[in-house]
Amino acid sequence: MEHARTARLTSALALAALLAAGGAVTAPATAVGEGPNPGNGQYTTAHLSTYEDLAAELQDQDARQDALELKVIGQSVKGRDLYLAEYVSDPENPTILYLTQQHGNEQLTTEGALSFIKALGTGKSADLLRNVNILVVPMLNPDGAMGDVDFPLDDYLAKDRHLTRYNANGIDLNRDHVARTQPETQALHENVLGAYDIDYMIDLHHQGTQSEVDGELVSGSILYPTTPNADPELVRRSQQLGAVVHAAIEPTGWGRLGKYVGGTAETISRNGIAVEYGVATLLFEMRGMSDHYREDYILGARSNGYLIRQTVLTLTETARAIGDGSIGTADTSFWETLPEQTTRTE
Repeated sequence: MEHARTARLTSALALAALLAAGGAVTAPATAVGEGPNPGNGQYTTAHLSTYEDLAAELQDQDARQDALELKVIGQSVKGRDLYLAEYVSDPENPTILYLTQQHGNEQLTTEGALSFIKALGTGKSADLLRNVNILVVPMLNPDGAMGDVDFPLDDYLAKDRHLTRYNANGIDLNRDHVARTQPETQALHENVLGAYDIDYMIDLHHQGTQSEVDGELVSGSILYPTTPNADPELVRRSQQLGAVVHAAIEPTGWGRLGKYVGGTAETISRNGIAVEYGVATLLFEMRGMSDHYREDYILGARSNGYLIRQTVLTLTETARAIGDGSIGTADTSFWETLPEQTTRTE
């Protein structure tokens, strides 16, 4: 079981290195967009990194990479360390924060973030790291990711360990960005958002499997801040961040994006962090959760590699665009025609 997980992780890391070097990988056009649908493929979590795997990988990369400083920003409800991977070459550089797994059952973005961190340790990333500061908070909700919570998960469907949206106290961390009642959100705000001068943030999540545009299932959906309190210039910069992602994903043949339908509440990171800290934020909802009690929310294991790849591509290309300044000329007009996703009912 461990050998299989390691083999899959090794493949993802090799893919990340290829993407960071600008390589191309061809894939069937429907690999993510149309399959596997609920009922196809196995709902298993055996191939996913455990919290212990994540901690060991981060510590290993910290020992290998001179540019990486690994920090502990706090502890979860159950006492697990919360990690920040910091790449700061020049405080004057623009800074981007990548945040994953506020919801514990949304893990493929964390797998992609680990692959991205691995790729940043290669010599080919030296130019990238010279011009942009990168912060990665992977697995903000390790208790939910490990199913180590104070409520039952008996109706969850994945084999092996269960993963849940909520933290150990049953709180949705992505609704806690105003009150900050939980140690995980407190750590993020006090020791990351309040401690660094952050210009951009991508908040990486997963949605259900049945979101579609134009009758075709999407590989993910994106959205900028939609609270009326967000400064219009900040919204424009957020839309530019989305433009970079869209331009990277859409031509692949296997990626298809829709516009996420989101609200205006500032308890959500996309809105609240933009207003409070003046950060240009983008929500990216990848397709398919790792575990749930609803079958139409879980994606079978077959498409996992493509969604990890989509994460790596997103992180690599946004960091590159911020570093070389091309984000400043990113064409945001696509937002005017990007269809809002709907939910397939058949």
